[in-house]
Amino acid sequence: MDDRTNTIAGWVLAGGIAALGLSIVSGMVFHSEAPEKAGYAVEGAAETGGGTAVLLPIATRLAAADVAAGEQTWKKCTACHTINQGGASGLGPNLWAVVGKPHGHVAGFGYSPALLAVPGNWTFEALDEWLLSPRKYAPGTKMTFAGIPDPQDRANLIAYLNSQGSNLPFPAAPAPTAGSDNASEPVADNGSDPASLSNEAGLSPSAPTADPAAHDKARDPSH
Repeated sequence: MDDRTNTIAGWVLAGGIAALGLSIVSGMVFHSEAPEKAGYAVEGAAETGGGTAVLLPIATRLAAADVAAGEQTWKKCTACHTINQGGASGLGPNLWAVVGKPHGHVAGFGYSPALLAVPGNWTFEALDEWLLSPRKYAPGTKMTFAGIPDPQDRANLIAYLNSQGSNLPFPAAPAPTAGSDNASEPVADNGSDPASLSNEAGLSPSAPTADPAAHDKARDPSH
């Protein structure tokens, strides 16, 4: 009886040792390292020493802008806009030479009163802010366009618009300084379509099923 008990105890001990060894080996084989930094890379953004994504200045992004990529984005807006010299306005204004012009520079077009109330012209910085969020740039605007979240997508589009009749020199990009924070706003993804543009300032989303009557309502502040 004692021999049998000893035999069973030996098998139990051996099984436990085998299980422990298997656990250690499997942990070594399947162990994965956690990423050093969580999140997704955003083009046109940089990281501070603490790993926080910040927006690069528009001048820096324009220096790296791809006009051809901006033109591809623009093609999605041709249902509402023209950009040729002397072109007629449609659901949105003609955008020839828009960069540097006043907000409501196209005569006869029904801009939103909220946009017309914003002082200044369509500078590179102003266009970047508008494209990010029209509702923040012109509070009270009737545009429902959410904005273009990717910083470099905005810069590419602005570079293309500038090439169409404006041809203004880009602002000088600031020299990078160690430990400096060149951000003007945090980078965020609000889920909007990066290719969308806004009707009012020349940057409207393409809307194949756009309703002209609905746009006329947006021009009337009583609606």
